[in-house]
Order: sequence, then structure tokens, then C-alpha cells
Amino acid sequence: MGYKHVQMPEKGDKVRIENGRLVVTDQPILGFIEGDGIGVDITPACMRVWNAAIEKAYGGKRCVHWAELYLGEKAAGVYDGDYFPEETLDAIKDLTVAIKGPLTTPVGEGFRSLNVSLRQTLDLYACVRPVKYYNGVPSPLKKPEEVDAVIFRENTEDVYAGLEYASGTPENQKLAKFLRQEMGADFFEDAGLGIKPISSIGSKRLVRKAIQYAIDNNRSSVTLVHKGNIMKFTEGAFRKWGYEVAKEEFGEITITEDEVWSEHNGQVPEGKIVIKDRIADIMFQLMLLRPAEFDVLATMNLNGDYLSDALAAEVGGMGIAAGANMADHVAVFEATHGTAPKYAGKDMVNPSSLMFSGCMMFDYIGWPEVTQLIEAAFEKVVGQKVVTYDFARLLDGSTKVPTSGFADALIEAIERA
Repeated sequence: MGYKHVQMPEKGDKVRIENGRLVVTDQPILGFIEGDGIGVDITPACMRVWNAAIEKAYGGKRCVHWAELYLGEKAAGVYDGDYFPEETLDAIKDLTVAIKGPLTTPVGEGFRSLNVSLRQTLDLYACVRPVKYYNGVPSPLKKPEEVDAVIFRENTEDVYAGLEYASGTPENQKLAKFLRQEMGADFFEDAGLGIKPISSIGSKRLVRKAIQYAIDNNRSSVTLVHKGNIMKFTEGAFRKWGYEVAKEEFGEITITEDEVWSEHNGQVPEGKIVIKDRIADIMFQLMLLRPAEFDVLATMNLNGDYLSDALAAEVGGMGIAAGANMADHVAVFEATHGTAPKYAGKDMVNPSSLMFSGCMMFDYIGWPEVTQLIEAAFEKVVGQKVVTYDFARLLDGSTKVPTSGFADALIEAIERA
């Protein structure tokens, strides 16, 4: 495939999909998007750490060939003002696996969220957010080590589908008239209106991916998080469809929480994954009080958005929160925080969110040794209280280092491993 501005490396092999599985050689081409704002600081730092870990893990036998792709402000400079070039979308689909720094998302007026547009255009229907504690990281919990969960958030439906009609517009008035006169609805005049689509297709493929992840990663349970007690035909339907997927497609390996108690006296049979559900507001409380009881969480878009950030705060905050947006095979890994433009170019922010998202990426392509080296180095460096400013203000006796300095410390620990 020919590109106008994207330059593919001269060496390396594209990740392929054969018989429903990724095929990754020892010399894969992976895409990267630098990102806006602090992307100029964290992306180069992370690439140095990733490359050092790859070299240490495989001694030159494996190597990533990086292809730079463009979205956001950098893309606008390359593609004559286009923040969301079609060429980049084509390249992501061509490469299958990519990683990106944070992208500008203006509040209110302006172009639509690039992150949401990317997910919907490429149908990256699952936002996957692992949340676990690393030794030495400051946390508000007494026992943060009990937090080890992976959130599967549906990415394309719910209120994020963009079906909104502003107060006073002809579209709003037409919909309001229909709802009142045809459907008997009652709501305030001049209300902004939004539609919340939750489908069987969207719900089932999300839960299916969550259960398959639990199987592949030896996780013990999948919890469906919803507000189905109030929104019975959207969030309640999500719950119903989730149980259906578990029973119809994974019946030999899954068991419901009710069955555990009614048929096995509360003891989970060996080899079974428990499927359970919790009301969303209660789930937030439980993840503070009894986080060890939960493993994989599957939820709709808005609840998942809240829950992902709340859980990240329990183990160190968004500065170290990893994430990815996935289709059946195409996956875009990302920094989960914003662009922080006031810090851009100052070499001071924590690169760990993007770095750990890269670890997710290497796990995804079957290179777990890279992740193991980086996580061990991170705990060693943070354990010595060598940290960026965000952790330095929370840790007494710490040594504050810049973004590049933190990367240097990690690389040194990796090379000494």
C-alpha cells in the first residue's frame, strides 16, 4: 500500500492475521503516534525504554521497526490542517498494532474528540484498562496490593454514540414532539436530548472479549457492571445479554455466581470462571472496600469511563494508567491521560501511562519478557524514590527527576537486570 506522508521502515514485517490469530515475526513493524502536548516528552522517553527492554530480553534476536503515523496537531501540520487523516487510519489497519500518545480533545466547541472518532471509525469496540498496584507507588488505600482488575469498557455505544440534539434546534424540537405526542414521554421544555443505544451485538462482543481474556490469562471471574435496576432496557439488557454469551458460548468453563451458591455451597468448581454482576454505584464502593473480590469487569461506555479513572486513582493515578482500544484484532494502545499542554516540552511529566500501555502492546504480540523487565525496573526505581514531580510531592525523601531522567533510571535498571 502506498502512502503520501507515512514512511514505512525499509526492514521489518507487518503483523498479519491468519486463522483468527495474530502472526508476529521477530522483526515486526509497529505504528506509533507521538501525540499532542506532552507527547513530545513522553513518547521518545518510552521508546527508549521499550527498545532497551527488547534488547535486554532478546539479545538482538528481536527488534521493533517503528513507523510514525500522524493524528492531532502534528497531523494538521503534515496534512494541511487535517487532524484526522484517512491515510493514518489506513496505516493502522494495515499494521494491525499501533500505540499513540495523548491527543487534543477540546471541551465544548471545536472538532469532535479524536479519541472517540478513532474508536468509532476503526470499530475499536473494547477499551481495555488493566489496573494493578506497583510496590512503592503512593496510594490512598490501606491495601492497594489487593487491586488487580482489568476493565473491558464498551467503546462505541451508550451516550458516547453522539446521538445528541441541542436545545432549541429543529432536530431537537422534532424529536421532542415525537416523544411527547407519540410516545407519551414527559420532560422539561427546552431540554437537550440524547439517545442511549445499547445493542445485543455491541454488548455481546464486548462481554465475549472479556470472558476470552479471563480464559487466556487465568482470571477467576468476570463481573458485569450496569445500572439495570433503573435503565432496564439498555443497561439491564446489557446484563442479560452478557449472561447469555457466557452460557451459550462459554458454558463449559463459566458458572454464574448464583450457581456457585445454589449448587456448590459457595465453592467455585476447579477450572470454572465465575460470571457475576453488580450495580454500577455499588461497584465503586466495592472496589474501595473489597477490591480483591473482583478480577475482570465488563461494562458499558459511560460507567466504564468513570470506573477506569476511579480505579486508577487507587493505585497511583492516571499518570501510570495503561490502556488500549481493540477490535477483534486491530489494537491501538494509548496513554490514558490528557495532553497537559502547559507542561509540553518541559521534560517533567511521568511517562508511565504510555510506557505501561506499551507493555500491554508487547503482551498482545506475545513478547511478555519485555513487560516483565519494565515492571521490575519500575518497582526498583520507584522503590528507590527516584520519581517524576507527580510522585515526588507525595513521597518524603524522594529524588525528583525529569521525564528523560526517569527513562534513564529505568534503562539502567533494565540493563543491570
